[in-house]
Amino acid sequence: MKRRDSLKALGLTSLSGLNVLKAEIPAAPIPADTPVVVPEGRTKAEAVRDAALMKNKFFTEHEMHTLRLLTDLLIPADSRSGSASQAKVPEFIEFMMKDQPEHQTPMRGGLRWLDSQCRKRFGKPFISAIPAQQSEMLDAIAYPQLAKPEMSQGVAFFTFLRDLTATGFFTSQMGIKDLGYLGNTANNWQGVPPDVLEQYGLSYDE
Repeated sequence: MKRRDSLKALGLTSLSGLNVLKAEIPAAPIPADTPVVVPEGRTKAEAVRDAALMKNKFFTEHEMHTLRLLTDLLIPADSRSGSASQAKVPEFIEFMMKDQPEHQTPMRGGLRWLDSQCRKRFGKPFISAIPAQQSEMLDAIAYPQLAKPEMSQGVAFFTFLRDLTATGFFTSQMGIKDLGYLGNTANNWQGVPPDVLEQYGLSYDE
C-alpha cells in the first residue's frame, strides 16, 4: 500500500469528515487548586477541560502498542520526516477517544476484531505476527471496494483509523513541515516586482 502520499490527501479533508471540532463534551472535573497552563490560542476553560481529559487513559498497553504499530505502517518514517508515532499520532488518537467518547466502542472493537482475525489466521495477535502476515491482514481491509463482505467490520475500523492517522499526522508540527506549508510566516518584502510596475505604468517615488 502506498501510505504517505495517499494519506496526505486524506489529511487535508479528514478534519471535516471526522467532525473533530464538535461541541465540547463535559469532562471529569479536576481540583480547583490544580495549576493549569493555558496555551496560546486556548481559553482557560478549554485548558482545564484538556487537563481533565489528559489525566485518564483509555487504551490498554496492548492496545496502544497495536495502535503505534498500525499508525507507523500507515505513515512510516522516510527521508522526508519521521513516522506517525514519532509525530505522537497515537497520543492524538488517545485524546480523541476521550474527547469524543462515542468513538470508543468502534475503536476498541476494531482493535479486538483485528487481533481475533489474526489469531484465526496465524495463531497470534496482530503485534506478534510477522510483517508479511501483518501486510496480508491489512490488505484484506484496506481497500473497501475489493474487500470480502465478511471483512466489513475490519474495513470500517481501518478506514476510521486511517482518517484519524492522517488528521493527527498532517496537523502535527512534523506533518505540517512534511507538507511544506509555511503559513503566516514573516518574509523580507522587496516591493512590487519591476516588471509588474512597468506593466501598469507605475513606479516608486525616489
